[in-house]
Amino acid sequence: MDFGLTEEQEMIVSTVRSFVEKEIHPHETLVERTGEVPAELAAEIKRKTLELGFYACNFPEEVGGAGLSHMDFTLVERELGRGSMALTHFFGRPQNILMACEGAQRERYLLPAVRGERMDALAMTEPDAGSDVRGMKCQAVRDGGDWVINGTKHFISGAEHADFFIVFVATGVDDTPKGPKKRITCFLVDRGHPGFEVRDGYNSVSHRGYRNLILSFDDCRLPDAAVLGEVDGGFAVMNEWLYATRLTVAAMSVGRARRCFDYALSYAAERKQFGQPIAKFQGVSFQVADMITEIDAADFLTLAGAWRLDRGLPANREIASAKVYATEMLAKVTDTTLQIYGGMGLMDDFPIERFWRDARVERIWDGTSEVQRHIISRELFRPLGA
Repeated sequence: MDFGLTEEQEMIVSTVRSFVEKEIHPHETLVERTGEVPAELAAEIKRKTLELGFYACNFPEEVGGAGLSHMDFTLVERELGRGSMALTHFFGRPQNILMACEGAQRERYLLPAVRGERMDALAMTEPDAGSDVRGMKCQAVRDGGDWVINGTKHFISGAEHADFFIVFVATGVDDTPKGPKKRITCFLVDRGHPGFEVRDGYNSVSHRGYRNLILSFDDCRLPDAAVLGEVDGGFAVMNEWLYATRLTVAAMSVGRARRCFDYALSYAAERKQFGQPIAKFQGVSFQVADMITEIDAADFLTLAGAWRLDRGLPANREIASAKVYATEMLAKVTDTTLQIYGGMGLMDDFPIERFWRDARVERIWDGTSEVQRHIISRELFRPLGA
């Protein structure tokens, strides 16, 4: 397993990092202060990303994407992790699940999303169904030749900018030896569709400007043509296209940790106490050593997951390991950096307190740390029949 980057990969890293530093960093204070991204700024970031050739870089060339490998795309996400999520959202990485589109769906959803003409948002989480996807109460029932959806989704990221939504709902129940088991189907729903409303969500302390909204379905009628994949086949679609999103969270956590670490390193070398830089004190220097060791470890775990995906190897456990380790590493790095800064770390004169706040959600979304540990242990014990 060789993680030495090719010349092309070095160029990808350099290009995306430069973009983040020039087009994202200068606007982060504004987003932190106002809690939103001005429409003209969002459009400008999207335009420049399209010109750069990186919009929808996670899609194959056959549909207009850049055709990056899993490793290449992981490097892109790692560099985007160095910037505000509210702003890098417009760098444009539509959900890969749109590759399941067929027939007219390709022209209506997939291709416009890849071209940057329409934006999508993924909707699974509900007030009573977060990690327990099969516990969802939002349901669709047959009525004539249509489906009628009722229920609520919440914590839907990017919903304020979405032109359409990829929504998972319950479409039936099977009796199994372990009890009732809901069948899940995925639907494509346009903003403004009758019976469908997008409402304001909650104010989060993590990732200001990257808002979460609430979706309400009240007798929302959809045709069979709105089904993405097969009826009752939502889990098959999900497992094929969505589980690698955990790798994205891990990669962005590594990028954000490296940016935070750069602040800690510089501050420790410059800040003086008792007549010398605080880096001279073992209490600080050892913390810095631990940070870079854990960042590198998380980085290699993440790249290992991408490497396995590119070779068609099973990667569920490796991706879960990367996600849980990288997100918990980020929490330690941001907290340690704040400690090195002391009282000033909590002041908004520096972005440290923002990194600290933003880090907290990474252990929750796209599968909590507890869920990742369950995946890891299940993969280990299943071959032993336990």
